[in-house]
Amino acid sequence: MNNERPLSDWLPMSMKEAEKRGWEEFDVILISGDAYVDHPAFGTAVIGRIIEDEGLRIGIVAQPNWKDDLRDFKKLGKPRLFFGVTAGCMDSMVNHYTANKRLRSTDAYTPGGEAGFRPDYATIVYSNILKNLFPDVPVLLGGIEASLRRVTHYDYWKDQLMPSILVDSKADLLVYGMGEQPLRELLRLLKKGVPFNQAKTLKQVAFLQEKELDLPKNKNWETVELASHEDCLQDKIKYAANFKIVEVESNKWEANRIIQHVGNETLVINPPYKTMTENEVDKSFDLPYTRLPHPKYKKRGAIPAYDMIKFSINMHRGCFGGCSFCTISAHQGKFIASRSEKSILAEVEQVVNHPEFRGYISDLGGPSANMYKMKGKDEAICARCTSPSCIHPVICSNLDTSHKPLTELYRKVDANPKVKKAFVGSGIRYDLLVDDFNKNNEDGNHDEYIEQVITRHVSGRLKVAPEHTSDATLRVMRKPSFKYFHKFKEKYDKISEKHGLKQQLIPYFISSHPGCEEEDMANLAAETKDMGFQLEQVQDFTPTPMTVAEVIYYTGVHPYTLKPIKTVKSKEEKLNQNRFFFWYKRENQAWIKQRLEKAKRPDLIEKLLGEENQKTEKQIPKWLENRRKK
Repeated sequence: MNNERPLSDWLPMSMKEAEKRGWEEFDVILISGDAYVDHPAFGTAVIGRIIEDEGLRIGIVAQPNWKDDLRDFKKLGKPRLFFGVTAGCMDSMVNHYTANKRLRSTDAYTPGGEAGFRPDYATIVYSNILKNLFPDVPVLLGGIEASLRRVTHYDYWKDQLMPSILVDSKADLLVYGMGEQPLRELLRLLKKGVPFNQAKTLKQVAFLQEKELDLPKNKNWETVELASHEDCLQDKIKYAANFKIVEVESNKWEANRIIQHVGNETLVINPPYKTMTENEVDKSFDLPYTRLPHPKYKKRGAIPAYDMIKFSINMHRGCFGGCSFCTISAHQGKFIASRSEKSILAEVEQVVNHPEFRGYISDLGGPSANMYKMKGKDEAICARCTSPSCIHPVICSNLDTSHKPLTELYRKVDANPKVKKAFVGSGIRYDLLVDDFNKNNEDGNHDEYIEQVITRHVSGRLKVAPEHTSDATLRVMRKPSFKYFHKFKEKYDKISEKHGLKQQLIPYFISSHPGCEEEDMANLAAETKDMGFQLEQVQDFTPTPMTVAEVIYYTGVHPYTLKPIKTVKSKEEKLNQNRFFFWYKRENQAWIKQRLEKAKRPDLIEKLLGEENQKTEKQIPKWLENRRKK
């Protein structure tokens, strides 16, 4: 299929491809931990296409070998302006290891799903290699790994505090968050002849400078100082207090510059840009992507992450949920940046004309599928807001949560004659659809939206994420009470029954989250069993950098209150919490009974392991029991 398009449709990955364009050198070379897929869901492609759009010569080195003579890092030569470095679409440590620090056997961003094609701490490794090989060429960091490690952070895999990634990587500049705005501004300055090392007053960048130097002048910025890296190493409370400042400033329209001393240097983090406008987001998505992996991977097998999204449409960025365990708002921001209807429908046309398209769009979604076009009614109020979430502990009265534009867009996609079904594959925020929780339902659109989803856009099962049943744990998670999930399920079941549909509602839950006790997991298992769920898809909590839950895990206190919150940490404690999810497995039942006897909870023993359940277990055919064990 790739042979149908000329190789020149992709950004060059070799000097041979560059020469066909008449290039003898590159202005910018991007080093990426992911295989190069020329699609707007892959950061390397987006950044590469922006550089091309600015009229510069861009080359890509994807998944270079860092263990040999480093020929991959040299093959495109020395760029005229700078090297860009990204670990890829995931933090390399999350990509490599499970919540129990077990090495994963696959990598979704590599051809054939093969593991082992990127190093641990890929950003640091790549940047150091470049600095050794080309000491006079600037290195610019970007991507989620660099973004979420831009300041002192706890690293779960080393079990220690690490300084800003700029320290260990020796890079010159870091772009955090969604990189389009600062990148375009940087490129325009460089094209005018401004030296790279003078780009210190750009918004949304971070850099290190000698401690005794004055800060770059910008009369519009106030400066907030964090406790130093060394102070954080000595005092966990200072680290927790730092996090609150970073999170608040990251989610403000008019933020302050942040500084932090580390060794003999000062880390400077300039304030972020205001959320991208519709035109800016469209421009990024409308660049001339081939929407295909580079042809060089043809014989190496499919790239799982690409196969998952090749018939999907991302309609917006950002999430105003602010969940304690999630990195989406930390990287993409809490304010929603939505694409125009025109841009989305144009991408639908591209998808339906893909030679492998068979009539099914796998996802019309976003970080949370049903936040499209949602924003503050009075933006002057948003401009003053410092809250990390627009919907916790209650939904902000200034938030426009109308699902009308989204419902209408779904219908327009449905009307495309080449689309048999367009599914909503990414999870939806069910709490936005529960009237008791979301009072902002002026146009009465909640039921209309959920009916549209249930009847037209569910592929057998709808994913939602209540995450827990304990109100105490949910408060730590910044999630609403589980009683609202009951309300949503009632609505879901009623509409499904009305239309004669039997589509599963799949709730996602997390074990071992800060604030969660073993008894809370037993209650979760009992309550979900009572609701008719036999949970299969569950997640063990991983403390990822730049999240509230990571700070609680490391420090033992909540960064906003500095009050203690208990967290399980040992492998055994984490496994024990997870076992309650699987009360229906024979191998767990004696253990669960013993734990609940010790906790003096005979009521939960009866609920989870009563006679009825024992009979059901005996009736399970051997082949099904074996499949479950697998």
